[in-house]
Amino acid sequence: MGTQNISVRPRALPRNDGENHPSRRAPAHARAGGVIHDNVRHTVRFTVVGNHLSQHAELSLVAIGLSVHIQSLPAGEPVDIKTLAARFPEGRTKIAGGLRELETHGYLRRTCERTSGGRVVTRTVSCNYPGRSGATDEAKPKRQPRRPARREDEPPRRALPAVPQPVYPTPDLLRIAVEVLSGLRHGDPRLLLSGTDVEHLTPGVAAWLERDLPPSAVHHALTTGLPSEPLHRPAALLAHRLGAQLPPMPPFRAVEPPEAVRYPLRNCQTCDRGYRGPSPSTCTGCSTTSRGGTGRAAG
Repeated sequence: MGTQNISVRPRALPRNDGENHPSRRAPAHARAGGVIHDNVRHTVRFTVVGNHLSQHAELSLVAIGLSVHIQSLPAGEPVDIKTLAARFPEGRTKIAGGLRELETHGYLRRTCERTSGGRVVTRTVSCNYPGRSGATDEAKPKRQPRRPARREDEPPRRALPAVPQPVYPTPDLLRIAVEVLSGLRHGDPRLLLSGTDVEHLTPGVAAWLERDLPPSAVHHALTTGLPSEPLHRPAALLAHRLGAQLPPMPPFRAVEPPEAVRYPLRNCQTCDRGYRGPSPSTCTGCSTTSRGGTGRAAG
């Protein structure tokens, strides 16, 4: 019984409560120094100040106090050196230095502006968070409302098949394509399309119209031979047809120049020589001689 079993692991030593368990240390009020907070929740007349200001490592205590005071004032209150020196005992020199510190670190912006009456005034802007602006935060786009969640028994919605694209999508061509798609429901009520479906299918119809097809031919190709059962996704069926049955481009036809007019052969009424002209008259030589002779006689 007096022999120690060396194969048994020794028991763990007890921990030091004060060193290994910070939660078991003496409470804050039992320590010799340090601040003790006795806080009450404010409900009226309070100002929210960030720790980046109240614990700033480079600002002086005068600058921090001035910034807190300026942030607590309502808009329009004067915060010039003269007004602040009359309010606090630090004097104009310390207050002016504190304002320069705030201006350097971005908590204050001062600009000179000329009023409509010709006076030059100093415009002071207080920033409670340097580097951020309330105007830029308001200008951020709001989140779009989420779509309603899909039901468990609803199958996942696939994207519409791709449609051919026109080479030259002119505004008139796209307008006619939209008219063709909007008129499909008159031939078959099942082809009632939404605005998103029409926007997706419009380039495909424009590609058909670009191939020298009239709108009636495109309408006939999209509405003929449809299945008799209900169409759950008519836009998908139309997109498939637009891509699978796309006709070829028409052959290139060069513009032929107009044929030259060939007048019949006639005899000159003066010298009996042959010439071509639209009506019986004289040849070019006799006409020139006649004009020249007339000119010499007149001269």
